[in-house]
Amino acid sequence: MPNHWLLKTEPSTYSFADLEREKRAVWDGVANALALKHLRSMKRGDLAFIYHTGDEKQIVGIAEVTSDPYPDRKENDPKLAVVDLKPLERLLRPVTLAEVKASKEFQDFELVRMGRLSVMPVGDSRWRRLCGMAARA
Repeated sequence: MPNHWLLKTEPSTYSFADLEREKRAVWDGVANALALKHLRSMKRGDLAFIYHTGDEKQIVGIAEVTSDPYPDRKENDPKLAVVDLKPLERLLRPVTLAEVKASKEFQDFELVRMGRLSVMPVGDSRWRRLCGMAARA
């Protein structure tokens, strides 16, 4: 069974629509130590919500991790890692940060507690709940 993640991106820099258009992407630019730890825990076949930061603040799509983590070849820093992604689906109904914050079951979720964290795990029950909030079975 795949693990689940949430990946944040500023849509003016790289959006889910960009991922859909390009069909695949190297998910790079992660420098925070905890976010890198999470990224290094990803495996090929895992699923990830794509969350737009900035003015949007909402989960907009789901991507599949298509590679295990590997060193960022563009950077000369062995600590930096990346994964490859492909888009799976755009959510019919985006899930806003305000909705997540309003639900008691998400109060200890990293999305709420650690607003600057760009890569975070999403437990199975939370994944199912967020999919339900997005009107996805």
